[in-house]
Amino acid sequence: MRRKRGGNGALKSGDLPDGLLRTADEVSAEMSTAEVSAGRKHRKFRRSIPLLIMLVPVMLYYIIFHFVPMFGLVMAFQDYKLNDGIQGSLFVGLRNFKYIFSVPSMLRIIGNTLRIGLLSFVIGFPFPIILAILINEVKHIRFKKTVQTLVYLPHFLSWVAVGGIVMALFSQENGVINGIRNALGMEPIAFLYREGSWLAIFLGTGIWKEMGFSAIIYLAALSGVDQTMYEAADLDGCPKWKQTFYISLPAIVPTIIVTLILKAGSVVSVGFDQVYNLQNPAVNGIADVISTWVYRTGMKQMQFSISTAMGLFNSLLSLFLVTMTNSIAKKFDNSLW
Repeated sequence: MRRKRGGNGALKSGDLPDGLLRTADEVSAEMSTAEVSAGRKHRKFRRSIPLLIMLVPVMLYYIIFHFVPMFGLVMAFQDYKLNDGIQGSLFVGLRNFKYIFSVPSMLRIIGNTLRIGLLSFVIGFPFPIILAILINEVKHIRFKKTVQTLVYLPHFLSWVAVGGIVMALFSQENGVINGIRNALGMEPIAFLYREGSWLAIFLGTGIWKEMGFSAIIYLAALSGVDQTMYEAADLDGCPKWKQTFYISLPAIVPTIIVTLILKAGSVVSVGFDQVYNLQNPAVNGIADVISTWVYRTGMKQMQFSISTAMGLFNSLLSLFLVTMTNSIAKKFDNSLW
């Protein structure tokens, strides 16, 4: 096509191909569409304002109690003194970390933490899933709600109260179980003073206390399963256990994987409250973990820099486990991410 220029050398609109021309109506339509889209976003934002206001306390909680305290991690690289404060304390680099790993009992403490954490993770992880599936199969609404309430309640008990319950049941002198054994003419057993039985009680109390509350997320996922799938399976004569494996479990696999990733970091973060309220000197060989060592070092011996360094090491190890679990989960099912 031959170009024609006007008197001032500019191209005339008639000299351009039809496909490159944009009419005023088209431009106006696009502007109207953009205005409508902006209006929708504005209305959506206004509707979300109450939810954003509800989110503010949560954000403040994490900022005040989780992010702001991170500035105190600099103590791990200082010879911290209360009188000098963080700004006036001497910077010592990695000296605190070198001291930690020179402690003779440190390998045993780390080993205890990993042992208890892995056992709690491996043994305790399936129980909320099993409980959620069993509760989901209950059809009587009133009985279902009663069971849910009973299994949720232990979560709201403090570990001090749970420790009292454990003492009342397993105490060698006045425990209920040993009282029954005495009545039957049997010798009492020191459940809380033997490492094997103490570990079993520790794992059992952790599962009992938390499995009901942890099952909530799986029950929520199961509530979204199409009920017609179960009805079709019933018509085909599929037994309940097969429905569990071929309908219920596949439906909550994404939830299981997300929970698995979140729980992986707790392997080296064995709860201080549980260990502290259940341990005794007779089982310190297995019950002494990182959290109790940090408490003794930081609060009792006032060595704040060393305890902070140990806490930082523990957090980095948890981050590594979460990242590794996430990578493994992605390889198993890329469609979820």
